[in-house]
Amino acid sequence: MAGADYFQLREKDLPAGELYNLAREIKRVLPSRVRLIINDRLDVAMAAGADGVHLGEASLPTDVARRLLGPGKILGVSVHSVAAARQAAAAGADYLLFGHIFPTASKESLPPRGLVSLREVAASVGIPIFALGGITVDRVASCLAAGAGGVAVMSGVMAAADPAGAVAAYRKALDMVG
Repeated sequence: MAGADYFQLREKDLPAGELYNLAREIKRVLPSRVRLIINDRLDVAMAAGADGVHLGEASLPTDVARRLLGPGKILGVSVHSVAAARQAAAAGADYLLFGHIFPTASKESLPPRGLVSLREVAASVGIPIFALGGITVDRVASCLAAGAGGVAVMSGVMAAADPAGAVAAYRKALDMVG
């Protein structure tokens, strides 16, 4: 876990019972300082004792999710517009994943949000913003300069020929700016 503070379980295909068992096992083996966030499954996050949930902006309304989670649990929301970011923050999200910032193969049908929108979101909500989408090592500094508190880099690591080397390169890019 090399310095990670959060572990997000992003598994969309498992039935609820299997996902619950997987979440419980992950929670059991994670270092106590690492917070487990379940992606898209509030029911499983609550039942498995996860530290929080990450939802899409089209999921359960943020204010409802906030009430269901209760105090001390983390609520993250993926958003794709400035208006949705403001709404999710006002409704109780703890952090936002905003993007896609740059063009990506997985989001070809949607225009990139760009650094200007990222800057506008970061300036208008009082919670951490993480930039997503098309984030390469050489784009990390521009995302942080636009107000992102961090970046999410799934394919930048998972599609790399050397995933461990990619993680090291992203960490170095983040450290150079921070």
